Amino acid sequence: MKTTQVVVIGLGRFGTTVATTLYQMGHDVLAIDKNSNKVQELAGQVTYAVAADATDEDALRELGIEKFEYAVVAIGSNTEASIMVSVLLKSLEITNVVARSVSKLQGQTLDRIKVDKVVYPETDMGTKLAHDLFLPGIEQYMELTSTYGISKIKVPPRLINQSLKNSGFGNLRDRYGVTLIAIQRGEDIIINPDENQNLVSNDTLIIAGPDEKISDVVRPTNISEDWNGKHINNIRK
Repeated sequence: MKTTQVVVIGLGRFGTTVATTLYQMGHDVLAIDKNSNKVQELAGQVTYAVAADATDEDALRELGIEKFEYAVVAIGSNTEASIMVSVLLKSLEITNVVARSVSKLQGQTLDRIKVDKVVYPETDMGTKLAHDLFLPGIEQYMELTSTYGISKIKVPPRLINQSLKNSGFGNLRDRYGVTLIAIQRGEDIIINPDENQNLVSNDTLIIAGPDEKISDVVRPTNISEDWNGKHINNIRK
């Protein structure tokens, strides 16, 4: 999985969960909060933890925030600060700004200032958001451990109308390092599908494995090339 720089602003329960989960996934995480005690508690659990006022543009620039690709505004009940920080991040041209909202009105305001994604915290939402950010194409994710889970993904377009065997899914462990549990096709569930089963456009794959391996299934270009190369070499031998 590609390592990405992420800044998480606001270290309540939600923000802490997002920050630590992203760090466990192998990303570089800068965690920011005005409360120095919260920052100290996170020491060693993220790449960097800094006590700073994120509503101060100069403070953000000093931290080099404009170089980050992702920003998560996890500020809780302080709606004004949440919106102000989101505006600053957008003005700094952060590519992806995700903001937490605690009310419908706040969410509508964040939408108006063109925040890329607004989330409404629920149980385990912090963990889910972290995986959603860096495992694109995944419809649902269930965490089993900090780095291992079960995911539902849409069948990649290049595999439509191919059999599991021809697409490399017939022996999924050898190719991807994950396990194909089932195929969901409309209301039907095909458990332990045969390698001659063809994939169709509306199929959803249910797979289990390490997060970085699941990411390879979703974005498998390099894996596909490596596997095909080894497969061809084995045939030549």
